[in-house]
Amino acid sequence: MSFHLWLSLFSICLLGAMSPGPSLATVTKHTLAGGRLNGVAAAWAHSLGIGFYAFISVIGLAVVLHKSEALFVTISLLGACYLAYLGWQSLTSKGGIAQTLQSGERVSVRQSAKEGLLISLLNPKIALFFIALFSQFVAVGESHSAKAIVVLTPLLVDGLWYTLITFVLSSSFLLDSLRKNGKRIDQVSGVILLALALRVVWQNVGYF
Repeated sequence: MSFHLWLSLFSICLLGAMSPGPSLATVTKHTLAGGRLNGVAAAWAHSLGIGFYAFISVIGLAVVLHKSEALFVTISLLGACYLAYLGWQSLTSKGGIAQTLQSGERVSVRQSAKEGLLISLLNPKIALFFIALFSQFVAVGESHSAKAIVVLTPLLVDGLWYTLITFVLSSSFLLDSLRKNGKRIDQVSGVILLALALRVVWQNVGYF
């Protein structure tokens, strides 16, 4: 896999991790309720769930591509529609990324890790996101090393992003900055996700 292609994968995975939702709320809740260690535990447990979905998405899409190119293209275009939907949601978001910040009761580190893992494994939208995302990378990543990179990148990006969130929440100044710029983060994410959807369509339109 070329560096340029990996950089695209990295950027999209980062956008996915940054998107407001139950994952951000969960990591934030455990950080504010239990402390930095709880937040880190929730973050990396969550990333293991992300890695699981990434693995089964890569394997599944590779099998589909091998059996039927037409079906693979159809899945890719449906995935593009989903990415466009996510992009539109981000563009029209009213609350911004910081509005998902929540506090909660103090919990153990083990409980934080458990909830972090479950919030990723039990979220079907994550599976849809990876199917939409990986459809453009599986076709060019036939080797085992390329597939490993495609799986490990979102796992590490997710873990590192939410670890960063955990440390940010320890600084009142950075937390205030996040709140002030939350709307702008959503808008930038929306534009990039819409552009990605158009790219997927452009890559597959020649098939027809």
